Amino acid sequence: MTVAASPERPPTRRTDVVARLGHFAIVTWAVDPARVRPHVDERYALDVYPGPGGAPRVWVSAVPFEDQDFRVLAAPWARFRMGQTNYRTYVIDRETGERAVWFWGTTLGHWTVAVPHLAWRLPWHHGRVAFDCAWDEEAGRYARYRMRTRSRWAPAALDVVDTGEPVRAVEGWPDLEDGLLALTHPLTGFYRRRDGVLGTYSIWHDRLRPTVGTLRSARFGLFDRLGVVPYAEQARPHSVLVQRSTEFTVYLPPRRVG
Repeated sequence: MTVAASPERPPTRRTDVVARLGHFAIVTWAVDPARVRPHVDERYALDVYPGPGGAPRVWVSAVPFEDQDFRVLAAPWARFRMGQTNYRTYVIDRETGERAVWFWGTTLGHWTVAVPHLAWRLPWHHGRVAFDCAWDEEAGRYARYRMRTRSRWAPAALDVVDTGEPVRAVEGWPDLEDGLLALTHPLTGFYRRRDGVLGTYSIWHDRLRPTVGTLRSARFGLFDRLGVVPYAEQARPHSVLVQRSTEFTVYLPPRRVG
């Protein structure tokens, strides 16, 4: 399995968003594709890899972070700070062959969630997101990393131990760099809008350099409700990756597929 190298950043427009993402984490589970297939549009093949014993597996990830210095390029003086969690799985667009992610949706802890929810009909939902984190400058890792989201749609609680160690292997991928790019660097997302239409938007970020985390505890209500990762299995992730900060560009507005 080979993944293309990270592309150069595309040019931006005034409608695009730039944000520094703090307390960035990717918590991933390797699950039976049969659990995921009913929840993803048939246009997209699941990006399956061989798990332990050769059994097919697909990644399912929760991605919490805090938007810091969030701004639209047309109005750089208006800056926001808010917690967010994205819920996704990994797919391949059957029409283009592109690796991408399928978004079940997002929780956002700010009134601006009304824009994607109402104007663009994205599956974004309000949630009260709180981070309780402490960074150890000398050790170069988090001394404490906790996140909690109060939300009807996707309540969540996460407690991570940051080892401070670099990633040395990605289960299912013989090449470390290819595995990391596949796990951390999909730049296109697809989703089903709230009106049933398929939608897409794209992002850009530099290559991540995360450290390895372990779980003290995790409870993601959406994954349990969908049946893709029941609560009883959430303590056994495929991987936990943590990065203190990274910058993302989001290319807006989103588009309808086709």
